[in-house]
Amino acid sequence: MGDEIIGKVEQRMDKAVEDLRHELATIRTGRASPALLDKLTVEYYGSSLPINQVASISVPEPRSLLITPFDRNAMGPIEKSIQKSDLGLTPNNDGVSIRLNIPPLTEERRKEFIKRCHKIVEDHRVAVRNIRRDANEDLKKHEKAHEVSEDDARRLQEKVQKLTDKYIVDMDKIQHVKEQELLEV
Repeated sequence: MGDEIIGKVEQRMDKAVEDLRHELATIRTGRASPALLDKLTVEYYGSSLPINQVASISVPEPRSLLITPFDRNAMGPIEKSIQKSDLGLTPNNDGVSIRLNIPPLTEERRKEFIKRCHKIVEDHRVAVRNIRRDANEDLKKHEKAHEVSEDDARRLQEKVQKLTDKYIVDMDKIQHVKEQELLEV
């Protein structure tokens, strides 16, 4: 029973860290990355689709993205989606593809992105702590139902705490790497 609970905790915390990595990848760092467009959806023939399902995205140069729609009718909706987004990028349409030039970040913009990083990381730390709380409540229920001994419950709670600490340290490392990317000129 205890290994099952620990397994679930570890799995949920892994998902939280992966989600953090994915979310931080969408913050632009002055370098072109297709991950910048991951959250964009395009209204195409009455349905909302992720941009990577209606176009191919490539990085021809370090500071530009090239979006080539699979169907030319998708050009307009892709452009609108980019303009409505909070990316702050202007699409250049040449009739065949859309080019996004990524300007260097200003100091003010870097600080803004770092604040956003801190908020995202803190939200994910809270998620990991909530997973810990749920696991501890679960262990207490099993202890009251006499399915787990008091010593085993305490030992498992210590394991859950060690996992929590480990994942929070991992998140801190990920945050540090992202901040370094943002501070590079």
